[in-house]
Amino acid sequence: MRAINFQWNNETYILVTSLILSTVGIVLVLRLHWRRYGLLYLLSAITGLLLCYLFVKLNLYSFPYRLFPTVSSMPFLEIATAFPLLVLLGVRYSPKTWRYKIAFYWPIIHLGMLGETILLNYTDLIHYELKWDFWHSYTWWWIYLLVFEWIGGLIIPQHLRKPISTESFRYGMLLWAIKHFILIGTIFLGGYYLAKTI
Repeated sequence: MRAINFQWNNETYILVTSLILSTVGIVLVLRLHWRRYGLLYLLSAITGLLLCYLFVKLNLYSFPYRLFPTVSSMPFLEIATAFPLLVLLGVRYSPKTWRYKIAFYWPIIHLGMLGETILLNYTDLIHYELKWDFWHSYTWWWIYLLVFEWIGGLIIPQHLRKPISTESFRYGMLLWAIKHFILIGTIFLGGYYLAKTI
């Protein structure tokens, strides 16, 4: 059997670290109720893989560096763990009302887009093709996470969730300060990035 020979560089470290942390996170959440959270995991992982596969086949974006380049045109293990982990954590901790769910997911999506933009500009992990840009990614982050928030609400009963109190989002609370710091910081960086690329 032929040994796998990784090229140990920044991209490899990022992918392996993401895979390990995401897998640990998924296992911890699945321990709460493996059937219900497992079903949500499978649905979100399969959907994420199918969407990425479709977007790659449509030549909207590509993944130049992959751990297993001869096996797949995308980093399938990382996609099957990192995005579903966000879904599982989102469903577990999102507030009960949709007004606050939006406020809950907003900084998560901004941090996700910040990470994606850093990977886009400083690594060979992702590359936008001509028909894809920052706003397409941003839109699909929202669609993916909110659709699975709704699906998660159908699969995961309230007693298996631990929603953040809506009081935490009120002015002066720590979560309010963290959320606004993330949003203001990422909006500023987004404006800087837009100005730089024009």
